[in-house]
Amino acid sequence: MLITPAYAQAAGGGDATSFITSLVPLILIFVIFYFLLIRPQQKRAKEHKQMVASLKRGDQIVTGGGILGKVTRVKEGEEIEVEIAENTRVRVYRSTVTAVLSRSEPAG
Repeated sequence: MLITPAYAQAAGGGDATSFITSLVPLILIFVIFYFLLIRPQQKRAKEHKQMVASLKRGDQIVTGGGILGKVTRVKEGEEIEVEIAENTRVRVYRSTVTAVLSRSEPAG
């Protein structure tokens, strides 16, 4: 016989404590992922959404493609008009704005 009776009898049914102790590492990994990955990403997305919503005429911006420009018109919806050179204006989606370099001063 290749398998002795002692080895065949060693496999027994699991109890509740071994099941709980096997779940603890999985729960711990999820908690670590939440605090190190998910939560900071949600915070960055919220900040970006607020930045894009507060764009106004005269703001110096950087787009996702690396284009520097000045906001000349804020349109309804998702588009803004950006002047990237003298007499050169382009329309871009608000969501492509990655940074606001300087804010325009509100009219007195």
